[in-house]
Parts: sequence; structure tokens; C-alpha cells
Amino acid sequence: MPHESLIRLVGFFTIFALIAIWEFAAPLRPLTTPKPLRWFSNLTIVILNTLVVRLFFSTTVVGFAVIVSQNGWGFLNLLSWPDWLAGLAAVVALDFILYLQHVMFHALPFLWRFHMMHHADLDVDVTTGTRFHLVEIVASMIIKLVAVAVIGAPPRAVITFEILLNATSMFNHGNVRMLRGLDRILRWMVVTPDMHRVHHSVIREETNSNFGFNLPWWDRLLGTYRPAPEKGQTGMTLGLNQFRDPSQLTLPWMLVLPFVGETGSYPLSRGGRNAEATGSVGLTKCGGRRADSRAD
Repeated sequence: MPHESLIRLVGFFTIFALIAIWEFAAPLRPLTTPKPLRWFSNLTIVILNTLVVRLFFSTTVVGFAVIVSQNGWGFLNLLSWPDWLAGLAAVVALDFILYLQHVMFHALPFLWRFHMMHHADLDVDVTTGTRFHLVEIVASMIIKLVAVAVIGAPPRAVITFEILLNATSMFNHGNVRMLRGLDRILRWMVVTPDMHRVHHSVIREETNSNFGFNLPWWDRLLGTYRPAPEKGQTGMTLGLNQFRDPSQLTLPWMLVLPFVGETGSYPLSRGGRNAEATGSVGLTKCGGRRADSRAD
């Protein structure tokens, strides 16, 4: 599509700047590690991931959606739905597939090795939403290409989804203070920072909850929703139990972490093994309600 790269680039920097300003004006948690080191490493990963995708794939997801549309592939191309309805259905379906992908990366130890780089950040802010290992980005790209072909997602729906995915990832990782009433309303429509931050807790039960990216419905429907962390938003510890050394926030360490780091007891396929050490009681209770409060 014409100007796709420019549209995505402008969207990325606009949302990044807005969340960064919000974090400066109204931060929720004090940072425990130096911001310059984290930001350099987390943002350099974005550049490396972009280069890797360009190297390994001859087309973008949006470009592939054009090919899908021209050839009439996919479920939606078999239906006579209005363009707006087909686009809306494609965005919702893609979001659900990304939710399942996220659960899969938590479930299988091999995939968790690459995803745990995202969780090893000792603080969570706007740059954490861009911090994903090269291998995970390639795997996610393949999954999205297959999903676009199966769904028959229209190109405009795909570029809308890609922009929303980048925007909401930075938004829901933001270290921002939000009115509690506003958060309660918004989390029925979008994954909010307070909702997603639970996912970055060191406690296994909390890490394996709130998997949603854009839409919060999948967690509520499939029993992985957890309204608040056990120790409160400002009292919780972020990151992973096995990675607590701030000196390991460098870019080289982030890249080799999947190959040299311990996975711990976090993968879902390991059940409750070593759960006591991480305060886990298993995914089956993630949907159980606790006080929906940010009190410490």
C-alpha cells in the first residue's frame, strides 16, 4: 500500500512521544534501573528487529494482504460482507490469534526462552512495549502471514491492526498514573497499563495472566484475566525471579539470554513445579477475582 512505511513510522513516533511525556508528567512507579541504559537497549532492539524482518521477508504483512486480496484467498473473501464489516472482523480475528500466540509463548519452554527477554526488564515503561527478541519477531511475522491468508484480511484492516498493535503495546506498558475510575471503564474496551502490568509480575500466577494485546475480552472469556496484582501496582516486583542483576540490561546480554538464561518455573507446561518458590498457584486460578484495587 502507498505510504505504508511512513504511516506506521509517524504512528509509532507519535504514540511513543505521547506516552513518554505522560510517563514524565505522571509516573506511577519510580524506576529501579537507569533509564538511559534501558532505553538504548530496548529501542535498539526495534531497529534490529526491523532490519531482520526486511532481510528475511520479501513483503510486509500489509503487502501480503494485498496479494491475498488479489487472489481471493481466505475465509472473508468467500463472503459478501460489506467492506467495513469484513475489516472489523479481520482486526478482531487477528487480535485473537495474537492472544493465542502470546499464550503459546508462555506455554512451551522453548518459545518461552525467547519471550522471557521481554519479561526480564526490571522496570516496565513505554520502551518495554518494543522489547522483543529477534526470533520472537520472526515467529510472530510467520504467524501473522498465515493468519492473514486464512482469514482473508483486507489490506486496510491489516495496516489498521498493525498500527493499533504498536500503539497499544506502548500504551499498556506505559509507566503512567491513570484515574482508577477511568481505568475500570477503559479495560472493558482496551488493555490498560494497570491491567497489563500484572502480566509483568515476578509471581508466576500473575505472569501467566492478562495476555491480551489490544482487546481485553479474550482474557475475560478464557479465564486468564486477573484484575490486580496481589501486592498492589506500586508494591509488586516486576521482571523474573531468575534475572535480577541490573548490569544485565545491556543489548548483548538481551540477545544471548534465550541461549544462556534459565527459564525458571514460568512456562505453563511445567504445571506447578517449583511454583512455591515463585508464589504461584497455577493458571487455573487466574480468572478468580480479587480486590480490583491499586492499594499497596
